[in-house]
This record gives sequence, structure tokens and C-alpha cells, in this order.
Amino acid sequence: MDKVRDFFIKKEFLAIIFLFLFSVLFNQYYGNRGAFPHDSFAHFETGFRILSGEHPFKNYWVISGPFIDYIQGLFFYLFGVNWKSYVFHASFFNGILTIITFLVFRSFKINTYYSFIYSFLFSILAYPSSGTPFVDHHSAFLSLLGIYSILLGIKDEKNLYWILFPVFFFCAFLSKQVPSAYIMIPIILILCFYFFEQKKLKPILISFFTGTFLIIFLFFFGLINGISLSSFIEQYILYPQSIGKGRIQSLMNISPLGVFGNFKFIFIILGILIYINIKDFLNFKKYYKKKELYYFLIIFFFTIALIFHQILTRNQIFIFFLIPLLAGFLHIYMKTTKKVFYYIIIIFCIFVTTKYHLRFNEGRKFHELINANLNIAVDAKKIDNKLLGLKWITPQYQENPEFEIKKINEIKNILKNDKRKKMVLSNYPFLSVILEQQFFSTTRWHVFDGTDYPQIGNKYLISYKNLFQKILVNNNIEVIYTISPVKNKNIYDYIDLNCFVEKELNENISSFTLKKCDDLNLS
Repeated sequence: MDKVRDFFIKKEFLAIIFLFLFSVLFNQYYGNRGAFPHDSFAHFETGFRILSGEHPFKNYWVISGPFIDYIQGLFFYLFGVNWKSYVFHASFFNGILTIITFLVFRSFKINTYYSFIYSFLFSILAYPSSGTPFVDHHSAFLSLLGIYSILLGIKDEKNLYWILFPVFFFCAFLSKQVPSAYIMIPIILILCFYFFEQKKLKPILISFFTGTFLIIFLFFFGLINGISLSSFIEQYILYPQSIGKGRIQSLMNISPLGVFGNFKFIFIILGILIYINIKDFLNFKKYYKKKELYYFLIIFFFTIALIFHQILTRNQIFIFFLIPLLAGFLHIYMKTTKKVFYYIIIIFCIFVTTKYHLRFNEGRKFHELINANLNIAVDAKKIDNKLLGLKWITPQYQENPEFEIKKINEIKNILKNDKRKKMVLSNYPFLSVILEQQFFSTTRWHVFDGTDYPQIGNKYLISYKNLFQKILVNNNIEVIYTISPVKNKNIYDYIDLNCFVEKELNENISSFTLKKCDDLNLS
């Protein structure tokens, strides 16, 4: 018996090692294939800014991703400020998620081979669709870790899981408010019902005190680093609500057939899960005492919340990792000894995984490169050695990446040769990193639809305007540079045009030299 046990322990250990290495290297490879600059580099510059002593909410307007900024700062501190360590952030996350998924499946008594296959397919569809740290991915995957904690907490009744559950959701919310909030609301209601039915108070108290500690920690962290509570609430809670109302209203125009078409393979697996559980639901008086009910409800609402988020978001679909994940949980509920049914599920998962791998990993659809010829990508070390490893090609210049690199180098040289203190507003959020300078940008990116910072007509315009002016004055900024597509309007909406002397340096970059004016009280 000891030999048999040792064999299976060794087999699981080898499976974990392989899954981790594959998940990391797989994401590392696809994270280097092309870029959508303001998405692919979303936390590159801000991670560098954290190392330089700056903070979100205080030094730049933030509506999502502060947790990722700090984690990226840690990765830069440990592995160096460069593109490889940036991608490794997402790759490491992909590896950890994959082995935890494997261990969760094993905990639910799925054998090693099946657990390995589902986790392997999961790793292909999880983080590689982006390849680089991204707010939606972090929020969804940290929420998934919270879901795992809840499932194991119900199953094994260990206090550790009730401590981890609020920690993961806390980090998920600080990565992006949604989908984490969409997931938390129904899950908390389910847990309240479960604890009430089980007459268990201790897990509630553990989670409550953990959550309270995290909120207190957040408050004192902000206090120590000069981040005001009002700025956090305004930028992270109130402002996103002011831009999210239109998206909620747009639900009325969504076609149910279109939704099914986009997520059909997820709905197929979810539909089978519902069918298997329907008989137990009909006998609810007996079923509500079984843990299997709560496993199902938690998995079901996690899936629905992610689909709902994808319907509302303007980003590419990234939740196809749900297919092998749901298939693994379907395996738990299938009470049959006929292996042919398991083989059918696995073949289905392999087919779907291959389909979306080709579209999102090979085709880089998430970063709008599905129609690009990735073979003409150029080594980004032509911009700077800190970008070594990245094969540069972007949606804007997919026909001629060499031309874009030439343009970037021209911009880089202009900024390098100007020794004045400057603010740079750009959708190339890596320029400060490669030049090793602080550029004091007031926001993470510029998408011009009101989703990244308040524009004219939004009630939080004054708050952003005050932040903009405060950064200019407190840092003694002498000149502002705007890089296309950022235009002078993105300055004049917040500072009177009499405060600047504008000069167009070329078609891609303009300078705005500051002068004395009432707005800025500059001498």
C-alpha cells in the first residue's frame, strides 16, 4: 500500500510541476506576440511609478487596477524593470491558478489524469488571451480563487478557507470593481442561507473579522501614503458609477440570440450541469441540506456573473477558460461508471480549447491583432533593451511596425533631449520607464470616451481638474508633451489656454510650455 501511495503522490507532484512550468512558459510566449499599447502596457508605467514613490489616487487618477500596480511594482523590484518581468507577472499568475485548479479538482476526488487534462486546458485559455497583466483577468481570477476557498470551506470545514475567501475578493475588487462585485453579491447571499441552514456562526465571524481587518488595513495604508479616503471613494467608487449607467441601460438592446451565440459552448456545459441537478431541485426540501446544492449554486452564479460582465464590458471576450473549468465540475456531478461520457466531455473541451486558442492566443484577438501578420513583427529592443523579448506589432500600425518604431524613437529622443521637468500624456505608457524619468501623467491611459478620467459634462470634472493642476504645481512642471492621439483639447479642458505656449514639434508630438497664469499661480 505504501508503494501505491508513493506512486500517486509522485505522480501528482510531477503533474503539478509540469502544469506550473507549462502555464508560465506558455503565457510568456504569447505575451510577447504583439501589443495593443495602452492595454498591453496598462500597468508597466504605473508599476514603475510605484517604485518611484508615487501612488494611485494621489498622483494619478485611477478607476481600476491599483492592486495590480503595486504587485507589478513588486515584480519590478524582484526581477528588474523590464518587459520580461512584466509579462512574468501574468505568467506566474497563470501558473498559480492552474495548479490550484488541479488541486481543487483532486480535492473533489477527480482522478489525477482527468484533473490534469482539465487544468491543462484551463491554462491555455486563462491568462494567455491577454498575456500581460490586465484588470478584467486579475479581477476574475482572484474572484475564482475566492470561489475555490468557499467551495473548500464548505467541503472541508476548515477555518483557513474562511480567512482566504475575503482576502481574495478584497484583492479582486481592488483589481477591478467588476466582475468581482457581480460575483460577490449572489455568493454572499448563498453563503448566508448556507450558514443559517447549517446553524454555523463561526465561519461568518471569521470572514467578517478578516474583511474588517482588510478595510482597516486599506484605510491606514492610504493614510500612511497620503492617499485621502475621499479621493479613493470618488475615483474608485463614485466616478465609475457615473459612467456605468449607460452600459446598464444598453442591456435593453442586447439580442438573446447574440448572447447565446457568443457563449454557446459555456451554455452547453452549464446546461448539462443544470439538467443533472434539476431532479434534486424538484426535491428541494431534502436537497437544500446537501453540500452539493451549494457547490452548484456557487459555480452557476460565478459563471452567470462573468457572462453578465462580458455583455456589459467593451473588452474582448476572455472567459472561455470557463469551459474546461465547468467541465471539471461537471465531472464531479456525473454519477456514472461509463467512461465514454467522460471521454466525450474531454474531446469536447479539447475541440473548444483549440478553437479559442487559435483565435485568441495565436491570432491575438484580445489585443485587436486578429487580422495582423504577426510574422512581420519587429524586435522591440529597437526601441529599448528594456523591451527585449517583445515582438512589436500593434493594431494601429500592423502593416508597418518598423515605421511605428521609428516614430517612437523620434518621440523618445525629443523627450530625452529636453531636460526640463515635464508631464507626458501618451498612449505609450512605457516611455518614462525606458528613459528612467518621471513623467507625472494624470491618468493611466487616454481612450477619450470618458471611461478613464472625467471629461466635460461629468460631475467629477472639477476633481480631476484640481488633481491635474495640483500635480503641475507641486512638481514644478515646466512643459507638457502630448503624443498622438492625445490633443491640446485634453489640456485646455482642464487648464486655461493662456497658461501655455503651444508648439507642434511634428505630426505626432506637441509641447505646451507653461507660463504664469491665474489657474496655476506659476511664477
